[in-house]
Amino acid sequence: MPRALLALAIGAFGIGTTEFVVMGMLPEIADGLDVSVPAVGLLISAYALGVVIGAPTLTALGVRFTTRQTLIGLMVVFVVGNALSAVAPTYETLAAARVLAALSHGSFFGVGTVAARRLAPPGKGAQAISQMVVGLTLANVIGVPLGTFVAQQTSWRLVLGAVAVIGLVTIGGLLAWLPKDDAERGSLSAELRAFRRGQVWLVLGLTMVGFAAMFAVYSYVSPILTELGGIPTEWVTPVLALFGAGTTVGTLIGGRYGDRYGYSFVVAGMLGMAAVLVAFAFFSRTPAAAVVLITLFGTVGFSLAPVVQNGVIEAARVSGGSLVSAANQAAFNLANALGAALGAAVLSAGLGYTAPMWVGAVLALTGAGIAVVARTVELREQRAALAAPTGLPVVDLAVSGS
Repeated sequence: MPRALLALAIGAFGIGTTEFVVMGMLPEIADGLDVSVPAVGLLISAYALGVVIGAPTLTALGVRFTTRQTLIGLMVVFVVGNALSAVAPTYETLAAARVLAALSHGSFFGVGTVAARRLAPPGKGAQAISQMVVGLTLANVIGVPLGTFVAQQTSWRLVLGAVAVIGLVTIGGLLAWLPKDDAERGSLSAELRAFRRGQVWLVLGLTMVGFAAMFAVYSYVSPILTELGGIPTEWVTPVLALFGAGTTVGTLIGGRYGDRYGYSFVVAGMLGMAAVLVAFAFFSRTPAAAVVLITLFGTVGFSLAPVVQNGVIEAARVSGGSLVSAANQAAFNLANALGAALGAAVLSAGLGYTAPMWVGAVLALTGAGIAVVARTVELREQRAALAAPTGLPVVDLAVSGS
């Protein structure tokens, strides 16, 4: 792994830790600020709001700067937000600081994945992205459990302060290892023109629908494991650690094979995810099967993330692609909201804890269909590009129906 990619992965680790560790520190934060646990839970929604707002806004503001300058600036915002969170005297100031920290999240991943592609040899874009994103998956395996333990034994403020230090380490790595001339300054108008391409919207739709399949189930994984699988509550955390390990392995697998097979890999992965969820619905009451299937679910689902992220950058057909890349990060957060909402709807209807699995299977199959369309459009554009220089006629398959 190039050292610059290591710096990006460290940044991803810090961002992933600060996003999810609050879920494990809810009681400690509530006690420290003398508020209710549900009130602290709203900090999770506040963070998500910050991601959605910050992804396009800060990326658009950073277009006039080099990628290196933008990434360092974003990490400065991240450090300040987490440092203020660590010393926040009231609930209101903590909420504001969390939103500030979240503003850099989507933009850092959007710009960072573009930078990762530039650091990679031709044809290795998805693999480079996977090496950055693996920092995020490791946050769920290492950062979040460790942070939760530290908060329980000492203070939640120490955890958020440590996350700020991870941000400082990332800044040091970017300054030392990311080339100063990594890219020319971009053009906002060129970045916006990318959104005129139908392929870009296809991939954004694929992200929002296909990955909603994951969150329809994962949002309720704890009661699924305990109520259906009969797994003791104290064993949920180790099982989730296995899930996190599966996401790490899946991310690396996706990077390795995504460059070779592209959307065909995504189609196979979405179909595989649907199959795993159907199996989960049938065998979730068997503890051993439930553990194996939830781990496989994480492996298959996260194997698709670097491939889709690479695909949306390629679909943009602009020299930068940072704005489209950041928009895809916002689409991931919308997938989170959509999946969780659909899962809640079927649970509220009294359909039981297997119902989110069926919802996820339908969403995954829909995602597979969108990936097939994206692959068809990609092939059509490739044929058009080959035919144009020779003077051969270019047939619009979407119109002709052939």
